[in-house]
Amino acid sequence: MSDLSPIRVAFLLFPDVTQLDLTGPAQMLSRLGNTTIDLVAQTLDPVMADAGFALLPTATFESALPPDILCVPGGMGVNDAMEDADTLGWVQRAAAGADWVTSVCTGSLLLGAAGLLEGYRATCHWAQHHHLAAFGAIPVKQRVVIDRNRATGGGVTAGIDFGLTLVAAIRGEAHAKLVQLALEYDPAPPFDSGAPERADAATLVRFQAMGKSAAAARDARIMAAAARLRPAPS
Repeated sequence: MSDLSPIRVAFLLFPDVTQLDLTGPAQMLSRLGNTTIDLVAQTLDPVMADAGFALLPTATFESALPPDILCVPGGMGVNDAMEDADTLGWVQRAAAGADWVTSVCTGSLLLGAAGLLEGYRATCHWAQHHHLAAFGAIPVKQRVVIDRNRATGGGVTAGIDFGLTLVAAIRGEAHAKLVQLALEYDPAPPFDSGAPERADAATLVRFQAMGKSAAAARDARIMAAAARLRPAPS
């Protein structure tokens, strides 16, 4: 693949990241060919993911080279990340020179907090989708949304579809099909319960109850981040 142009992909890494938001698309994007993947964090210390194991950064905010593709994953850690000036500053700097500014799951809310989704069509996890408009984004309920050089994926596993879609956009459909075959990406889930409109009522109620205790505090922090970005007129 030496005839393929080099591509550098940078994933933001922060505590309590949902690892599949990162590792799913990283596996796909690593097959772009002639590609370097960076995991960028504040320090080189191991970062605990929400699955209970650590991921190792390969670069810091200070040492990371400018990426061609910036990708921001999601997870509960987005709440803290969108309130951290150093994190937002690096995301803004990385985005400024990137060919693609992207996210998976609630990572789009962090892009929004960095002022990078104003006027762009975007998506995120269905349970947080309603927050996108507060950042000036145009919410679209699709698994993958591309608007100019912004590409956003829905919740968690949508990152795999997102990665494959981006491979096709960059290297062409034939290359993407080869990647799909090589990785045997042939999903056949045992249940059809992956979206709220298809999940049975009891499952949906259980999910909503699980998140109810944390929802109010999380919503308040997201709205505060939106207010900092787009203060109400006086």
